Amino acid sequence: MRNTFSPTRRQLCGAGLAGVLTSHVPASLAADAAPPLDAAQSRVLRDWITVLIHAQVEQGPTPRWTHRDCAGLVRFAVAEALRPHDLAWRQAMGLMGQRLPPDLDPQLTAPLRNQWRRADGSQGAFVSALELVQGNTRFIGRQLAQAQAADLLFYDFGDDQHLMVWMGRYIAYHTGRHDAHDNGLRALRPSQLMAWNDTRWRPASDNPNFVGLYRLAFIA
Repeated sequence: MRNTFSPTRRQLCGAGLAGVLTSHVPASLAADAAPPLDAAQSRVLRDWITVLIHAQVEQGPTPRWTHRDCAGLVRFAVAEALRPHDLAWRQAMGLMGQRLPPDLDPQLTAPLRNQWRRADGSQGAFVSALELVQGNTRFIGRQLAQAQAADLLFYDFGDDQHLMVWMGRYIAYHTGRHDAHDNGLRALRPSQLMAWNDTRWRPASDNPNFVGLYRLAFIA
């Protein structure tokens, strides 16, 4: 896992949305809705999301993932987790021979896939980092001990926002930049991030830029 990246503001996701949405993130626009997945189904979805993100970190981005930034990593992992996973898909994703979670019932997942709630009230496959959090999650807290796999760490810098994903043992994210020499994916242990020289990136309750942990609204 790579751990040499120091985020900078020009590498954040979701820039330019402060005029559309408030820069301070509320608990959620979707927090009043009961999660459509029960506890067992939610565990399966969490497993799929973390398997998919871990595969990107370890193997490099699949060509199936086209919008590569912090929110794009979440959108991609959720969309792929909610689809059927047949032999052709597993081959295309480089997951042959790996132990994978069971598939969820398509009747449950089809209405959720690529239906992110946007700031203008519409729904679709694309949302920014800020829209993803404000319209599609619920607030959990500001202590990493509260996190479960596939929960999101959200940072707000006013005009810019950034997402990271809690993977259970480590934190994964995309820097928002990539080129021929750097795919933009990073994985850090919590202790590394808590000791980061730029304190804006520490996921600590006394860091005003760390808004907190958020859970996808359809996960129990």
